[in-house]
Amino acid sequence: MTASVTPLPSPTGLVEGYLQQLGNGVPARFDTLVDRQGRLRPGWQELLNCLDALGEPGRLQQQEEINGLLAENGVIFNMHDDTQRRAWRLDPLPWVIDQSRWHALEAGLAQRTRLFNALYRDIYGPRTLFDEGLLPTQALLASPNFLLPCHGAQPREHTPINYHGVDVILDAEGQWRAIGDRLQAPSGTGFALENRILMARALPQMYRNAPLKRLASFLDTHHRTLTLLAYQHRDNPTVVLLTPGPQSPRYFEHAYLANYLNLTLAEGPDMVARDGQLWLRTLGGLKPVDVVLRHCADADCDPLELKADSALGVPGLLQTARTGGVALSNALGVGVLETPALADYLPTLCERLLNEPLLLPAATPTTLSATLPMFDETLARLTPATFNLRCFVARSPRRAGQDTGDDVVVMPGGLCWQGAPGSPSLASPVVKDVWVTASTAQPHVSQLKQARGPIVVTRDGEDLPSRVAESLFWLGRYGERLDSRARLLREALLRLMEYDQDEIADQVLDELLLALDIGACETPKGRTLPTGFDAKRCALLAQFDATDPQALQPLFAQLLRNARSVRDHLGDDSWRLVHQLRQQFDMLSPALAPGGARRACETVFAQLAAFFGLCNETMPHHYGWRFMEIGRLLDRTLGLLALLKLTLSARFERRAALWEVVLATTDNFTAYRRRYRSELHPAAIIDLLLFDETNPRSVGYLLRRINQQVERLPGSNTPYRNAERRLLIQASAALHLADIERLSQLNDTQEADDALIQLLDALITPLGALSEAIGQSHFSHVERPRQLVSMEPDE
Repeated sequence: MTASVTPLPSPTGLVEGYLQQLGNGVPARFDTLVDRQGRLRPGWQELLNCLDALGEPGRLQQQEEINGLLAENGVIFNMHDDTQRRAWRLDPLPWVIDQSRWHALEAGLAQRTRLFNALYRDIYGPRTLFDEGLLPTQALLASPNFLLPCHGAQPREHTPINYHGVDVILDAEGQWRAIGDRLQAPSGTGFALENRILMARALPQMYRNAPLKRLASFLDTHHRTLTLLAYQHRDNPTVVLLTPGPQSPRYFEHAYLANYLNLTLAEGPDMVARDGQLWLRTLGGLKPVDVVLRHCADADCDPLELKADSALGVPGLLQTARTGGVALSNALGVGVLETPALADYLPTLCERLLNEPLLLPAATPTTLSATLPMFDETLARLTPATFNLRCFVARSPRRAGQDTGDDVVVMPGGLCWQGAPGSPSLASPVVKDVWVTASTAQPHVSQLKQARGPIVVTRDGEDLPSRVAESLFWLGRYGERLDSRARLLREALLRLMEYDQDEIADQVLDELLLALDIGACETPKGRTLPTGFDAKRCALLAQFDATDPQALQPLFAQLLRNARSVRDHLGDDSWRLVHQLRQQFDMLSPALAPGGARRACETVFAQLAAFFGLCNETMPHHYGWRFMEIGRLLDRTLGLLALLKLTLSARFERRAALWEVVLATTDNFTAYRRRYRSELHPAAIIDLLLFDETNPRSVGYLLRRINQQVERLPGSNTPYRNAERRLLIQASAALHLADIERLSQLNDTQEADDALIQLLDALITPLGALSEAIGQSHFSHVERPRQLVSMEPDE
């Protein structure tokens, strides 16, 4: 049946310029926008009218909105290397595919998945196709993706390929052609979904009125299929998305999909294979895992049987899958089906295995792509370009374990990127949303479905993976460390700006340089500091470069790394603040003037306060939040104690100014002046910062808060005190048993100074060991050694 065409409107606007670029007003090869007679293809007219009506300024405004959303969500950043940006631009004009052309592609994709399932079963089963000479034996057996340990490892009742990514193009004649398969880690679904959501937000009227097929129902189908793969716990199975971790350039997608599909995001070290079962290390102990959605390469998944030097997988995973202890999607070993040499054999194999002609032929090196319109960078005109399309096929939940019948569903869309056929998606400068037309507008599909049965309500967070808890703990620590350093830098910069006017400021600046541990070096005579205004100015402004591990940027990089590790546990508003912090640090430079650097420090700790305040307001106060809070409070306490000890170690004539710095850095200057007016009493400062439990910045208050959170951690309801509780008791006892009358003579007697230093050391020692104690108790599940071979002599 021939699709209807839309008469071309008046030769003005976007289409006219596009036709001129095609040459003589008609395309020389297949074009997705206009046919060989220069007429618009179905589905494009309303889109072009809407974008044309916006005008160039309106389109630029919408592009800025899209770019902002991409940046906020972390899509434009390369997760592996923060110095590199992914130069993605989402084109405001989607690729429109009409129903008839889509149905042809859909049938070819469904057939290809059925064919590859049959191929996998033979290659890792009876191998009859090798004996019949229907496979490129040498190429397959020599491929690093052919994994001999996978022979017979897939249980017969389960389908090896449950999710299939296929890269296709439209050729110059308008025929779909396959250029590659993605089976080991079929990436791109999250990016396709993100593109669709961004289009809906940036161009809501155009999206709302468009009769196109939605993506949400496909993802719901995929999720139901995964749950039905479980051998056990079918009513409420634990499904894990296995990711290589934040170092992967696709980690954003992994976190995004895990959050959207309500899966547990886990790395290889988060799990352990034991007693024929796969287990997830959680705060409440080991939790059984029923299904693993793999986003790691085959060989990386099991260092015991596959790739020995892999740090991404789980030792024993293949054996666990072999014995039915866990279901994998996709099965290990599917990577061999990605071998390019297999493409020429597929027509014959399809006839042999399915008794059908191959519906989706392969592209050749000489295949020319069809052209697709896209906006130029100024969004002033449309230009022809070539694009790749990655489509996704999922198993139907109705027959998730069978290989017969029409049991697959195809996502009505995909990931579309500019480039020559076969070019990598992450290297592409432009991506597009893909709209598959429908006869009528499709209803919205909610992410929250009506429950199909009873659910066990949980609140404590014991199912939180230990790695996530550890990342939240260090997110809190690095956040507070960054806050303290920014506050100290602000005080140092204030003194720097007063350098030539006040000699006292010059002396305090030396102590602040010591507190920041910058600009000092070891010599035979001890530590030396830079002398002179220029040297001190350079030493301070160097803290706005990334060269010093203790400078602001490296500290923020550690915070960002931990925030990304728990991306699926942070709310969207919290992540926007992380993005704003990232933008702030991108603008930091040693070329800043002292005044500008001071204001940058104030912006940093204000945004940090907003971030942790929002986390406090929006995160459930379960174990994960408690670990983050403990990390913040612990680092704040240690930083305050170190600053007090530095003040006591300074020369007597510099202490008055340093006490002011201590009050300003801890944000207690106003509280102190309200109590004691303008007189400086070191004993009063010590009471405010050490013993006053009504002051949220005092050591007494912080210790009480830490103790409250530790008492509510897993395992704290036993009659025996663990290591972290003993350390807190030790620190609290030292503070509560301090001789306050003796300390009140501070600055009057050396004995009082010595007593205060002893007290600070008595607090720093147990609190400095608290982090390691918490890690040993909650972040590691060390398996006791077990004897694998009997040592009894043979009789």
